[in-house]
Amino acid sequence: MPQDMPPAGGYSPIQYRRNLPARGFRPFVYLVGMATVMTYGFWRAGQGIREHNELAREKMWARIYLIPALQAEEDRDQVRRHLADKAREKELLGTETKVYNSDRFVRPTFAVTPEHVTK
Repeated sequence: MPQDMPPAGGYSPIQYRRNLPARGFRPFVYLVGMATVMTYGFWRAGQGIREHNELAREKMWARIYLIPALQAEEDRDQVRRHLADKAREKELLGTETKVYNSDRFVRPTFAVTPEHVTK
């Protein structure tokens, strides 16, 4: 019985690895893409913070500019209340009374108390 011999030129190599195609991009491409997206995100966040600070500054200056108008409105309201109190006092008592011993102006203070609610 003759012994089997390899064919001329030898056997073809044995494929022992899996032949899977590469899926996706190379890792470097993903790293560059991620860095690009993060850079854009940080840039937009910085713009948002800058805009927020600018709006807060604008709001603060708007309030500062409104203070004189609000103070004048409060002063007019106090004068109106004072004159109404004087008129009510004169109507009830028939004469004006002095609360203080001096003519120096004392800024009135109003205490707002809740109305008594009965159940």
